[in-house]
Amino acid sequence: MNFTGKYELQSQENFEPFMKALGLPDDQIQKGKDIKSISEIVQDGKKFKVTVTTGSKVLHNEFTVGEECEMEMLTGEKVKAVVQLEGNNRLVANLKGLKSVTELNGDTITNTLTMGDLTYKRISKRI
Repeated sequence: MNFTGKYELQSQENFEPFMKALGLPDDQIQKGKDIKSISEIVQDGKKFKVTVTTGSKVLHNEFTVGEECEMEMLTGEKVKAVVQLEGNNRLVANLKGLKSVTELNGDTITNTLTMGDLTYKRISKRI
């Protein structure tokens, strides 16, 4: 399955408590909670380029499945991670105590971030 496409955020669960736990300042959380972010994914075999634009904030990560890479977190911190492909539609990464699972089903992409017992879920639709 190919992840390439542009996806617009449709809904999210637990945004505020999760961002607080990550250590983001309250003003950033308030600004970010109502913005419909756009995720753009370009897949070339095992290589991925992911750009997430939320208002004026742009998060850009590139990785190759199975190889260590540097990923920028929502806080701006850069951490080492290895992204694995499970089945043909799930990307899984562990970033410094945070587990990220991105699953593609048809035109819907679901990103679930888990940190301890806190889970943040984003659902985006292909545009």
